[in-house]
Amino acid sequence: MALPDDYLKYPMRRYGMDHDRYDWSILLRRKPVVWPGGARVALWVVPTLEFFPLDQPAKPFKAPGGMVTPYPDLRHYTLRDYGNRVGVWRVFQALDDLGLKASVAFNSKVAERYPLLLQAVVQRGWEVVAGGVDMGRLHFGGMDEAAERAQIAECLSVLRALSGQPVTGWLSPAKSQSERTPDLLAEAGVRYMCDWINDDMPFPFRTASGPLTAMPHTLELDDQTIIFGYKHSEEDFVEQVVDAFDTLYAEAETQGGRILCLSIHPWVSGQPHRIAALEAALAHIARHKGVWSATGSEILAEWERQQG
Repeated sequence: MALPDDYLKYPMRRYGMDHDRYDWSILLRRKPVVWPGGARVALWVVPTLEFFPLDQPAKPFKAPGGMVTPYPDLRHYTLRDYGNRVGVWRVFQALDDLGLKASVAFNSKVAERYPLLLQAVVQRGWEVVAGGVDMGRLHFGGMDEAAERAQIAECLSVLRALSGQPVTGWLSPAKSQSERTPDLLAEAGVRYMCDWINDDMPFPFRTASGPLTAMPHTLELDDQTIIFGYKHSEEDFVEQVVDAFDTLYAEAETQGGRILCLSIHPWVSGQPHRIAALEAALAHIARHKGVWSATGSEILAEWERQQG
């Protein structure tokens, strides 16, 4: 069957990037950043607390970690629930033991169902990041604009009311966006998003509603990706985190401050047979001088201050 005449026609089709959301740039040519106290690496730990509905929709797609077998998929549902009941406290304890901060991404349904988890984050002085409504309410291409605006508003209003924080960071469920997501996030008062993974440092993002910053939230150092996606061992997870930190730490000596983001899922790393791997990786980082443990908002504020 012949392709329609307009098949290869779309806005911004040209050489280079096919959008104007940001200016393409090489990291080495940007202005170096100096973190507080002369730190080389900003450590940004992002535990993600998710709610996977037992009747999770199959369309437009299922978020990684979602239900697999026909309803009711209790095997996968209860494993995910383990993270919010048990594993999360091991992750929090690992951070507490080393005096490290975190930005904790919440599905708003988690905050509604388990307010104790939100209270634990707020009491520690950590940052609450919006993680969407739940893992069945995705953002995707072609999504109705009013429906997406409503989902963003629901998530932010719940988290802001329950936490008492401004909640200006955003991590989409499954890191998925529609064509309008950045515009709607900026419209709703979000200052940074974590869905674009094409850099080691923040970069400014253009939207129809004003400025937004893309923060370097990791996929490569995501425990779920490494252990369940790539099927690597816990020892491999530690080795990869250590290697990433050592590389960034060395680069920062001559190239300016860097950011190491660790994306942690308590239903993965909070297991009793895996928590030691997270503890070992964090201990390696913490024993180095020149590491700034910070929230996403703190990192963003310092980066913005130095951009001039």
